[in-house]
Amino acid sequence: MITFSEVLTVIEQGIHHIQYPNQPCRLYLPIKYILSSKGKKIRPALTLLACNLYQEDVSKAVDAALAWEIFHNFTLMHDDLMDNADKRRGETSVHKKWDNNTAILSGDTMLVLAYKYISRYSGEKLPILLNLFNQTTTEIFEGQEYDMQFETRSEVTEEEYLNMIRLKTAVMIGACLKTGAIIGGADEKDQSKLYEFGINLGLAFQIQDDILDVYGDSSVFGKNIGGDILCNKKTFLLISALNVANQSQKAELLNWLNTNNRPEEKINAVTALYNQLEIKNKARKRMDEYYEKAITALDQVKASQEEKKTLKSLAEELMNRKS
Repeated sequence: MITFSEVLTVIEQGIHHIQYPNQPCRLYLPIKYILSSKGKKIRPALTLLACNLYQEDVSKAVDAALAWEIFHNFTLMHDDLMDNADKRRGETSVHKKWDNNTAILSGDTMLVLAYKYISRYSGEKLPILLNLFNQTTTEIFEGQEYDMQFETRSEVTEEEYLNMIRLKTAVMIGACLKTGAIIGGADEKDQSKLYEFGINLGLAFQIQDDILDVYGDSSVFGKNIGGDILCNKKTFLLISALNVANQSQKAELLNWLNTNNRPEEKINAVTALYNQLEIKNKARKRMDEYYEKAITALDQVKASQEEKKTLKSLAEELMNRKS
C-alpha cells in the first residue's frame, strides 16, 4: 500500500510537470503561484488513496487527482476574491498580489485546465468521470451561491447551513474518493460507500474549519482569525449561538453583526458570546458525529482494514488539525 507521504510526492511531481504557455505570463503566473502554495493536497491525495485500495499502481489516477486539485484551487482563488480575503495559506491572496480581474481570468483558465485533465481518460470511464465532475462542480457553485446569500440574511437554519457546506465542501471530497475508486475498478457499492465516507468527512472538516476560524492560531491556520465573524458568515458557530442565546445575548450578537467599523472589538465580543454559550463544544460534538458516520461508511468498504489504514489515519489527522 502507498503511504500518504508517497502520495504527496506523486502529486507534487504532477503539479511540477504541468505545462503552461509562455504568454501571456500574467495569466499563468497566478496559477503557478496558487498551485505551488502550501496547501495540504488532501483532495488529490484521497483520489490516489481510493484508487490504491483496488490497484497497487496509482499512476492511472494522477490526471484525475490533478484535475481535482486544479479545480479546488480555482474555487479558492474566486472565493478569496468574493470574500476580499487578504491571505490564503499564509500567503497573499491572488487578487491582492495582482488584481481582481487577474484573479477572475486566471481562475477561469484553471477551470478549463481542470477539464483538460479529467478529459484525458478514454473508453467507458470517460463519460462516468465527466458526469461526476460536472455534477460535483455544479453543486459546488450552488453551495457558493447559498453561502453568499446567507451573508445578507438575518436568519439561516442549521439544516440550510449543513446543506450549503455539503454542496460547497463535502461533495468534492466525496467525488475525489469516488473518482479514485472508479479508476481503480471498484464496484458500485464500494464507490458509493467511499463517496459517503467523503461526504461525512467533508461535513466534519468544514465544521472544524469554522471552529479554527475563531479559535485557531493565525500563524498556523494560514488565514486571519475571526475572518468569518468580520464577514458575518453564517457558520455553524454563529447559527448555533443564535439558536441557543437568550434574548439579551441574541440582541448583543445581532448588534455586533451590524457593526463593521470596529473589527478587533467585534471579533473579541462575538468570541466572548460563543464562550458564554459553549458553542465550541457544541460544534465539536456535531463534528464528531459526522466523523463517526464517515468511519462507519469506510468500514463497509470491502478492502481490508490494513488496506484502509492510510485513509483512516488521514481522516483522524484532519479532525485534529490546527490549520
